[in-house]
Amino acid sequence: MASSDLVKRWFILTHECMPAAAAERGWPVRFDHCFQRILLDHSVGGPWRETIAAPAYRHASDAQLQRAIALGEAALADEADLSALNRQSLAWRSKLRRA
Repeated sequence: MASSDLVKRWFILTHECMPAAAAERGWPVRFDHCFQRILLDHSVGGPWRETIAAPAYRHASDAQLQRAIALGEAALADEADLSALNRQSLAWRSKLRRA
């Protein structure tokens, strides 16, 4: 179970910071649950629900949530490509649309 400080950072990041930045950065997602899916999937290397029980913020380990937060912060700092991360997350879930 993640610590309360990490959970607080998680919600600020995915409920406030990332949605606020989405439009200006041209990100393919804008809702908190989409950011959470992308970041958690990459934190565990596949669909997060296969590794973490729902709700993830309650059941993720500190290490899993720290990896997810770090990746979200990297996206905000333009050090990670959120569009590419989203494509990989969708591919893991077999939901990637073919062009």
